Amino acid sequence: MPMSFNQSVIEEFRANGGKVGGPFEGGDLLLLTSTGAKSGTEHTVPLGYVRADGHLLTVASAGGSPHHPAWYHNVLAHPMVRVEIGTDTFGAIAVPAEGARRDQLFERVVRVAPGYADYQTRTTRTLPVVVLERSGPEDTPENRREVTTLAGKLVEVHTWLRAQLGHVRAETDAHLAAATPGTPPALGLQIRQHCLAFCDSLTFHHTGEDAHVFPSLAAHHPHLRDALTRLAEEHRTVARLKGDLLALLDALPTTDPDHFRTELARLSTALTAHLDYEEETLIPALSEIPYPPPRP
Repeated sequence: MPMSFNQSVIEEFRANGGKVGGPFEGGDLLLLTSTGAKSGTEHTVPLGYVRADGHLLTVASAGGSPHHPAWYHNVLAHPMVRVEIGTDTFGAIAVPAEGARRDQLFERVVRVAPGYADYQTRTTRTLPVVVLERSGPEDTPENRREVTTLAGKLVEVHTWLRAQLGHVRAETDAHLAAATPGTPPALGLQIRQHCLAFCDSLTFHHTGEDAHVFPSLAAHHPHLRDALTRLAEEHRTVARLKGDLLALLDALPTTDPDHFRTELARLSTALTAHLDYEEETLIPALSEIPYPPPRP
């Protein structure tokens, strides 16, 4: 079966440190790996990009076709993505810009890559501008912290979860403050995407703990079994709270913003208490376990 055009570009990109020939030669190109909205499997596509305000901007143009490309539907369902630029690979959160901000960012893209203006004239849909926000610190000597134990990895993950939840609450407060009196403010794609990213990451983290970390700790540290049982039970409680938040997101934009903020505060309080207890209980034992685990 012949290789698709996209797959040939992807293989050339990875084989040559991000450099490709043909129609993309000399342009700024990245590889975006998203999770299928329906399939749940990973999909990688080459996309042009523009840098702005420390973020990467890419346009869901599909060459000006009347329908959004598949990768755009994927990031709406699963905002956590993987980005490859040159030889650098990192996680990011895909956040479509809205309203005036979208228009401003699209103008910035067009100044660098005028072809996108032509794509916009070919279709009646508004071409989405997607901001790829790096989900961790820049990989610099100042920010790079070597994780050598499972305790360090736990703290790293918990720090990201706390920060993400903090972003969501701050964005919600900003939207409420900017609302026109008497008119319920829209919660916006930015809040929605960060909520989904938080929920997806929380699920992945707890699934790994329940399946691998907790059983191993219980076997080697019997004195922790009661605490591990409590943590596993809390995982189910947090999952229910997360389900409440996702139900609110499904009802956007009709969800009452004050109700959303109340539910978010409830989740924040419960989750923070869970993370605090987990660190207090497990860090001493996890400090003895190397990370990444040594190869056999």
